Amino acid sequence: MAEFLATPFGTFLLILGQCLLVTVCILVALAFLMYADRKVWAAVQMRRGPNVVGPFGLLQSFADFIKYIVKEIIVPAGADKPVYFLAPMLSFVLPVIAWAVIPFNEGWVISDINVAILYIFAVSSLEVYGVIMGGWASNSKYPFLGSLRSAAQMVSYEVSIGLIIIGVIISTGSMNFGQIVEAQKTGFGFLGWYWLPHLPMVVLFFISALAETNRPPFDLPEAESELVAGYQVEYSSTPFLLFMIGELMAVVLMCALISLLFFGGWLSPIPGLPDGVWWLIAKMAVMFFIFSMVKAIVPRYRYDQLMRVGWKVFLPLSLGWVVLVAFLAKFEVFGAFWARWTMGS
Repeated sequence: MAEFLATPFGTFLLILGQCLLVTVCILVALAFLMYADRKVWAAVQMRRGPNVVGPFGLLQSFADFIKYIVKEIIVPAGADKPVYFLAPMLSFVLPVIAWAVIPFNEGWVISDINVAILYIFAVSSLEVYGVIMGGWASNSKYPFLGSLRSAAQMVSYEVSIGLIIIGVIISTGSMNFGQIVEAQKTGFGFLGWYWLPHLPMVVLFFISALAETNRPPFDLPEAESELVAGYQVEYSSTPFLLFMIGELMAVVLMCALISLLFFGGWLSPIPGLPDGVWWLIAKMAVMFFIFSMVKAIVPRYRYDQLMRVGWKVFLPLSLGWVVLVAFLAKFEVFGAFWARWTMGS
């Protein structure tokens, strides 16, 4: 068996199996995360939420999935059909392939590359094209306006996210997620994770992630009261489902990034307890719960407020933090507090 896996065809099958395993696990997890999201929202509004399909309503997401699949696909008469169908596929595929460099445990990663963060940047920057293509190909003014708003919003907050991650890169001296997690293994448990030395930026990163993934209170591209669902207006059935899955998968990806960059990934919060993949899953679940609570309790921003916060508040703060962390790491203020790359030397 080992000899077969060493052959090119065996290696191909092994990589294909790993990709299918990760993809299937994430898609199944998304179904239950959507259920949890709706339950949290219902609890805040003092109502039941999904409770009919399956025990406690656990199969509601699967019922919705089947409903979208069997519906008729209606294409607007003036739509650019190739681009119209390519847009939801792009919005779905790009968040999926981003998981190729996300480690779930030490060594549990499809592609353990040294430029993993650059890979995430490249993939996430392309996601805006799915939104623009969907709005333009629909041949309608409402989707086009929604896609332009979404593109401006996503690009604006990608800048802040990038600068915040640069601070983490400076502290670690690496763009590999595994090495970033290992740099947080100081023997002090959760007090050694990056959330403490990079505390102000954790909050900025979380808010930027909300805006980047079009989550409330920054869901302005599909604000129902303004743009009638934005760039998704002319989509139905499976193409609409692909947009929704891609958007939710991007949210879960942001939960994974926050957990890996600032909260120790698979590391145990208490010294002495074994590390493992369950710690990462638990941290991602907590982050997703916070995403859901924000959706339920924070009112929606106006678009001018959103852009003002992005360019006039988050951009200068994150840029100033990069300069400050570079200074603190260079002169090793408080030892290896900000300069974790000195720990292995």
